[in-house]
Amino acid sequence: MRLTLFSSKPYDRDSFTAANQAGAFELHFLDARLDLDTATLAAGSPAVCAFVNDDLSAPVLAQLKAGGTQLIALRSAGYNHVDLAAAQSLGLPVVRVPAYSPHAVAEHAAALVLALNRRLHRAFNRTREGDFSLHGLTGFDLHGKTVGVIGTGQIGAAFARIMLGFGCRVLLHDPHADAGLAALGARYAGLDELLASSDVLSLHCPLTPATRHLIDRSSLARLKRGAMLINTGRGALVDTPALIEALKSGQLGYLGLDVYEEEADLFFEDRSDLPLQDDVLARLLTFPNVIITAHQAFLTREALAAIATTTLDNVAAWQAGQAVNRVPL
Repeated sequence: MRLTLFSSKPYDRDSFTAANQAGAFELHFLDARLDLDTATLAAGSPAVCAFVNDDLSAPVLAQLKAGGTQLIALRSAGYNHVDLAAAQSLGLPVVRVPAYSPHAVAEHAAALVLALNRRLHRAFNRTREGDFSLHGLTGFDLHGKTVGVIGTGQIGAAFARIMLGFGCRVLLHDPHADAGLAALGARYAGLDELLASSDVLSLHCPLTPATRHLIDRSSLARLKRGAMLINTGRGALVDTPALIEALKSGQLGYLGLDVYEEEADLFFEDRSDLPLQDDVLARLLTFPNVIITAHQAFLTREALAAIATTTLDNVAAWQAGQAVNRVPL
């Protein structure tokens, strides 16, 4: 069966080709991002595989359906970029990869914490230029500090365990408590307590109408002054322009982002020879206490292999008439 993969990069080609060694699928890799103009490229493919910044709005889904697409296979856990109501009305089931490697994202979040705290990005640039001074590089001991974790699914739970390993006091916030984390010494708390107490705040919750701009001017004002904010979840969990005010005033002491609300037309592409058109992102990049990575937290060999295998298994299950990892419509 033909499977068309949009927004595919060399690492996608490698991982999906390896997972398809038996040759069950005819894989058609496209560099192009899925949108209304490119949807016609999937004509004749019963299944389309999309990534997080592909456009799966109602018009695009309708175009795919008209071209013969019968299944949307997401190679991601999140599905906030899919118009689920339109998918239902068109009779297009949507499958996803609910878990691939929670350790990949959790460890990247921890890497951002350590790099920001010890100013590794600044130290690296200095020593390359022959500047071996230490002024402005003072960090703090993570041991004994309070780390707030919003969202304790598999990724948030993995991050919480890492922080507990550093000797941190860990506060958790999630509608569904993880008893295993409590047994390790973490504690669930209300959002107000978590914001006011956290030296480090890390976001690992899904993007829903209730969590959109969860971190805004009001919640930033309730943070402990000088706190660190890490977001490896979804960009729209944070009201990005509000971050600039908080950074300028010192209310926010450190910022690490692997996701960005307006990333769709920027991330996963080399735009180094073009002027940056996003004024908010450009301003954030001027702060010395900010590190932004381009949605790479998932990018480990283990995660890529799991994503490819699970995606192909999902499509094979659909072919067999089974509902595996379907998004409820």
